[in-house]
Amino acid sequence: MTTALNLCVLTISDSRTEADDASGMFLCTALQVDGHRLHARGLLPDDKYRIRALLSQWIADPAVDGILCTGGTGFTGRDSTPEAVQPLLDKEMPGFGELFRQLSYADIGTSSLQSRAFAGLANGVFIFCLPGSTGACNLAWNGIIRHQLNPATKPCNLVSLKPRLREH
Repeated sequence: MTTALNLCVLTISDSRTEADDASGMFLCTALQVDGHRLHARGLLPDDKYRIRALLSQWIADPAVDGILCTGGTGFTGRDSTPEAVQPLLDKEMPGFGELFRQLSYADIGTSSLQSRAFAGLANGVFIFCLPGSTGACNLAWNGIIRHQLNPATKPCNLVSLKPRLREH
């Protein structure tokens, strides 16, 4: 890894605390093991306005390169991550959700259709929204994200786009 990014981790959950947030902890550790820096970490309940407020702060911070959200991507009444985050995106990355569900299908079969995992770009900041399970975070990080945040990944990677993301 030659390009260290500043990444934020946000856990969205009504029931977890920082002490028992295994998914957030996994993401914080994994990104650092791969040579990135943990810029900030947050834990919020499934409240789309509080989620938007914190993400907006991080998106506006020129030091932030990416945000990893875990939780709130299912179908229950309280799952509101897509509704909270998608209005903030300048561009969606549909291939991320499609690839995540394809990889997930190998692990959990047709239950993968219950995931509304997605990714996009806001103000030049990559945003990845993952399910709340640690297994899903592991699958997303190790199967997709870590490779796309590594400049050595060929034929192309997201890191190589960073200098041009805020072009108008």
